[in-house]
Amino acid sequence: MTAPTTFQPIPATDELEAIERDLSFHPAVNPTPQVLTTADIERFNRDGYLMPFRIFDDAEITELRAYFDRLLAQYLAQGHDSYSISSAHLRHGRVWDILTHPRLVALVADLLGDSVVAWGAHFFCKMPHDGKTVSWHQDASYWPLTPSKAITVWLAIDDADRGNACMKYIPGTHRLGHLTYKLSESDEANVLNQTVPEVEKYGEPVYVELKAGEAALHSDLLLHGSDANTSPRRRCGLTLRYTSGDVRAYMGWHEKGVVVKGPPLPHWSHRPRPSAD
Repeated sequence: MTAPTTFQPIPATDELEAIERDLSFHPAVNPTPQVLTTADIERFNRDGYLMPFRIFDDAEITELRAYFDRLLAQYLAQGHDSYSISSAHLRHGRVWDILTHPRLVALVADLLGDSVVAWGAHFFCKMPHDGKTVSWHQDASYWPLTPSKAITVWLAIDDADRGNACMKYIPGTHRLGHLTYKLSESDEANVLNQTVPEVEKYGEPVYVELKAGEAALHSDLLLHGSDANTSPRRRCGLTLRYTSGDVRAYMGWHEKGVVVKGPPLPHWSHRPRPSAD
């Protein structure tokens, strides 16, 4: 297995800031959705998220959890931590299979349209008594993508609830556009290096409580985060990233792409399934 790179979010570098990005919310428009309902699409446009969706049944998620347990053991043995399995679809065929799974593609295509690119897969695993938080942030802050039309599917590998530090959203914040953040690189307890301050003024959080095998999805502009896991239970989720085919990627990120719906795209690669699981 190729040695992984420990996850480091993209900082607010001059290179990223130099890219002219459209960081405004683009509502989904689909009068004839195939999986979602028109009410779901209206709710996504209003709140910035949808949940829950049953993606894998009990037998499927039990097998998938066992696969992750083996994968995590390999990474830990190499000296990495439980947050290190990022861009996993580029190295692991089994993760590529999940990212391109027809159930997930059909779900996001109802929001993104007839051309969809999958470009990211990252395990966020909070171990028991993990002291790390994920501060309030917008995914779009880190990503050299434009316009802002990316969606994250958060697939629960373990049961996730308030007791083991499930994710939380602040509904409607995606419609505010790109929010001012401050750097927090000196905070070793923060998995990320940015935080949006004074989020209480934007409303009350919604807790993303999911059973293993269920998923939630959210806009790349929605404020979200999670607390430290102080419980004896692990909380692992696999984040799967998708965007519309008209989105442009910079800083080499187009090389991460897998076209999962629609024709090939000249500005995105189409990465084949890795041979190693």
